[in-house]
Amino acid sequence: MGIITRKDSAQPRVVQVKAKHFNSLKFTIAAVLIVVMVLMTAIVRLSSQSAQQRQENSRLQSQIAALQGQIDKESQDAVLLNAEKEGQRSKAVSYIQDIQAKLKIINNFMHKRGLRSISFKKINVSDKPNNETKLYAEFSSYLDKLVNNIAFTPMGYPRLSSFTSFFGSRGNPFDFGGKEFHPGIDFKGHRGDPVKCTASGRVIFAGRAGGYGNCIKIRHANNLETWYGHLSKINVREGERVTVGDIIGKVGSTGRSTGPHLHYEIRRNGHPVNPKQYLSINL
Repeated sequence: MGIITRKDSAQPRVVQVKAKHFNSLKFTIAAVLIVVMVLMTAIVRLSSQSAQQRQENSRLQSQIAALQGQIDKESQDAVLLNAEKEGQRSKAVSYIQDIQAKLKIINNFMHKRGLRSISFKKINVSDKPNNETKLYAEFSSYLDKLVNNIAFTPMGYPRLSSFTSFFGSRGNPFDFGGKEFHPGIDFKGHRGDPVKCTASGRVIFAGRAGGYGNCIKIRHANNLETWYGHLSKINVREGERVTVGDIIGKVGSTGRSTGPHLHYEIRRNGHPVNPKQYLSINL
């Protein structure tokens, strides 16, 4: 194959190029084009895969975030639930401690009155105190009332001794053969023996009271009063507050008396009632 060339004014000349060189050039160009097309295809495919991978990563990250949020919420709920349980348990323990303290007070009142202590079953906090906390609270409230009633209701013995005379009709010791109404119970004793009040209250009288001799009158709850007569000594003053078990005076034989003893009387709404019903507690 020939190619005509010319330089300026020179005469044209023919350059001989062999055909095999053109064929080689064509092959090279074709190969380059093929490589370019393959590379472009690979680039497009890789770009598509990269986009899909980004989408998949985004989806996975969203799922992970959602799971993390759920885990955090469940963890928070668990913490709050445990805190609530511990709070309920703490309340239950507090109520039980309060109840046990009140039971101890009740037994202390029993002991001061010379009565047998009350035996209570030990209370334990259950593993699920939620439903029991209310019960403990109600029981504690009930014991508040019980403690108050026991403290301010005459109960037990003003002194531990045998009886020499009972409530009701009896023979008149100053009029042989005659009868009289005895409004209380007489306890045997010696001059100077201690006399204890049988309930908390306020002293409404402390002094000489006719046939009662030296007498103490104490007002309690529910319109109840206790009277202590024939005392040799009075240890309290009118208006003074006394607590169950306090020593308020001493046994004597003042007033209308045949010898040292304690006259013990309980009055409800101003009228004498049989003290025997207040000497013990029915369990």
